[in-house]
This record gives sequence, C-alpha cells and structure tokens, in this order.
Amino acid sequence: MRRSDLGEFEEVVLLAVAVLSPKSYSVVIAEELERETGQTVSTGAVHAALQRLEQKGYLTSHLGDATAERGGRRKRLFAVTALGGRVLSDVHSVRNRLWERIVPQTILTWS
Repeated sequence: MRRSDLGEFEEVVLLAVAVLSPKSYSVVIAEELERETGQTVSTGAVHAALQRLEQKGYLTSHLGDATAERGGRRKRLFAVTALGGRVLSDVHSVRNRLWERIVPQTILTWS
C-alpha cells in the first residue's frame, strides 16, 4: 500500500462523501457520521477535514445552486477524485487482509 497520509477521521469523512455523493456537503456529512458512529461530530471539524482532503487531491468541490433552506446561500458540494477513490480502495484492502488473518477464536473472546 502506498502511504496515503490519510488520518482516521479523514478516512471516514472521505467515505461519507462517497456515500452521500452527489449531495455531499459539510452538514449532511456531519449528520451521517453522527448517525453511523453515535458520536457528536461538529460541522467545523468536518469542514476542516474536507479542506485538507481537497488540498491532498482526494476531493473536488463546487458551489451548488442557492436554496431557500439556507436563506439563498449556496452549498459547497464535494466529490471523491480518482486519487481519493484509489486511496480508499487501498485502505479497504489493507483492513480486509488484516481482519481475514485474525483467528476466529480470538474474535469470540472479545465478545
């Protein structure tokens, strides 16, 4: 695996963008992560991660149309780039290979 410089929070934010695309913006990403993790996730933390991921070339963004729900303001919508998709695939493969090597009896002792 190529070293991706992808932090754990950045990884889940990148995954959420992929899941929510093409309607991925910071508020719905934070809501999705809260729903999936059961933890409070601030939109500020998500916004900072989105900026880092875009700087690394893993995401692109553009301004969507103005909406009445946001008082006429436009949302910044994010999408995963080919590089971001490749990094996610690499991380997924590493995790799967490690999980497959755990002896089943070990997993039973955790529960």
